[in-house]
Amino acid sequence: MAEQDVAAQDESWRGKIGKLAGGELDAFLGEGIITRLATLDGNGWPYVVPCWHEWDGESFWVIPRKKSAWAQMLADDERCAITIDEEGGQRKVSAQCKAVLIEEPNVGGAWVPIAERMSIRYLGENGLKYFEPTRDKQRWLFRLDPIAMQTWQGVEWANKYKE
Repeated sequence: MAEQDVAAQDESWRGKIGKLAGGELDAFLGEGIITRLATLDGNGWPYVVPCWHEWDGESFWVIPRKKSAWAQMLADDERCAITIDEEGGQRKVSAQCKAVLIEEPNVGGAWVPIAERMSIRYLGENGLKYFEPTRDKQRWLFRLDPIAMQTWQGVEWANKYKE
């Protein structure tokens, strides 16, 4: 077989194709990749904000600051959506969720251990250096329960898009 024919058949550049399954999904969502969270403002317009998240295997957790506009939007309307995708890669997750208000703004609530883990996941060894000086700042705690979630990895169209 000619060298050109072998190169034409090498599809490794596409990566693994298909849905993220089980441990792949959990591993991807456990990385420090920024989430884009979409809410609806008081006029019904989409409002999208980048934020940190934590995935517990069933739900996403987000911790807005006390004065974050999007926190009040989640409190007022549970409908939201998220996307998480890697820069330069092909893994991605999108989900429509229902936001559940767990805690209104407070200091020292259930959000603290989640925020500690997030700061380490997103900022590495300097995470707690960032978090500690803000520990006394009030934060909300929301759980985002997916009602529909799609995942994908690799460079290829899903079969449903092919004719």
